[in-house]
Amino acid sequence: MQNELISIKEASEWISNKIKRNVTQSNISYLINYGRIKKFADNGNTLVSKEELVNYYTSYYGNRQLNWKEKLGNDIDWHLSFEEYKESDTTKHVHRLHPYKGKFIPQLVEYFLDNHTDEFKKEVYFKRGDIILDPFCGSGTTLVQANELGMHSIGVEISAFNSLISNVKIGKHDASNLKNELKKITHLLSQFIIDSNTVKFEKALLDELAIFNNEFFPSPDYKRKVRNNEIDEESYGKAKEFEFLKIYKKLIADFGIELKQEKLEKFLDVWYLKHVRKEIDFVFDLIKKIKNPSTKKVATIVLSRTIRSCRATTHSDLATLVEPISKTYYCSKHGKICKPLFSILSWWERYCNDTLKRLAEFDLIRTETCQHCFTGDSRIINLFEVAEMSDPEFAKQLKKQKLSGIFSSPPYVGLINYHEQHEYAYDLFGFQRNDELEIGPLFNGQGREAKESYINGIVDVLNNCKKFLVNDFNIFLVANDKHKLYPIIAEKAGMKVAQQFKRPVLNRTEKDKGAYSESIFLIKRK
Repeated sequence: MQNELISIKEASEWISNKIKRNVTQSNISYLINYGRIKKFADNGNTLVSKEELVNYYTSYYGNRQLNWKEKLGNDIDWHLSFEEYKESDTTKHVHRLHPYKGKFIPQLVEYFLDNHTDEFKKEVYFKRGDIILDPFCGSGTTLVQANELGMHSIGVEISAFNSLISNVKIGKHDASNLKNELKKITHLLSQFIIDSNTVKFEKALLDELAIFNNEFFPSPDYKRKVRNNEIDEESYGKAKEFEFLKIYKKLIADFGIELKQEKLEKFLDVWYLKHVRKEIDFVFDLIKKIKNPSTKKVATIVLSRTIRSCRATTHSDLATLVEPISKTYYCSKHGKICKPLFSILSWWERYCNDTLKRLAEFDLIRTETCQHCFTGDSRIINLFEVAEMSDPEFAKQLKKQKLSGIFSSPPYVGLINYHEQHEYAYDLFGFQRNDELEIGPLFNGQGREAKESYINGIVDVLNNCKKFLVNDFNIFLVANDKHKLYPIIAEKAGMKVAQQFKRPVLNRTEKDKGAYSESIFLIKRK
């Protein structure tokens, strides 16, 4: 078998018989196109190696592809798995300026916006200079990728904070001024806490934790014993957690530390320890004094990202908050006793540096195109009017050229309350909330009325946006349409689903890593 070469058609039949699973010619082409196996040639015919085929389909990745196809269907387009990309690729440059639930990866946007074709994407839908709309802009992924590809783009967001994230990502900033302002705030924050009892307390706590964890949770021996069932993690962890609490409480008393805030009314009162809250307010007061509007917006995003990481919760509950924590605890994620955060300084410094780096990386590849995210309701917003107020020259181009199409991921039915995921930011920065205008929020549930409301909401968005689109538009909507609503939505909006791409979602942040897919609907005028 070694070095034996066969055609794609022969490879499909041979490997299917070999592993007793259906492998199509398209599957083989995917492996070649994405560098999973080598391409050999003989008088213009593409050949592949039997050995490489077997090695791939008996590997983790090969097994996953086949298993997922069995569970989700052979119409899954594995091109859209983007399994060849590392996390650093899917969170490149400004795409990781701030956490955001429910965003798609930039490679998915690029796949449909760029000028390549393959056996699934058989035509080019957009070109350089086109204007793309995202009426559910989220954190601005479509806007950033449109810029990379030399396209103009407009976003619309019901959430004022989401609009801020998007506009900071695609905005042009004075790097020198930004660096100086962030450095100044860091210095003043350091001075603010230098003589604090909380800082001295935390140093003493860290010393005690190091001694305790080295004795009772030695790495890697402890984790190995847990895996081998030599230690019952739950009971052992709870016992040691209780044992260390005596040390913790003594340190609290010795240093006179106040943990909880006096009021417990808002998110910022409940989910932050008292000293952390003082630091947050101190930094925000400094940000408010920044004169450069662009720098002030970036600093606001850095602070928001910082305080999100400093909530009083366990490491395992950071993504989905369960209950506030103000004491040391056994952390199953790290296999030792961990502590809540008592200062924002280290995270603030980390995110200042990371933000400067990511903005600089994007500046190296950005194109001279126009992007902006407007805060508003996509069901009624007049894009010509808001563009006129923001950029009159671009508004002229928009009216003349119109939008070539849409690439967006609408909210799912009853899945996320989009304002609540950044509740801390609304509390601190005072943005107006528009929860009641969200389409398909979690608080509406997934019942019949919620689905009907959702259908009508998306239809209203499409009908409104249609007024600003060219006649031969292309609309791409990304959705896990388990309720089969999008054919109904297209019909009610006077449109049709021209094609449906089915995508395996491999890298999910949820604990459930099972087979999961979402659809990309190509919707056109009837």
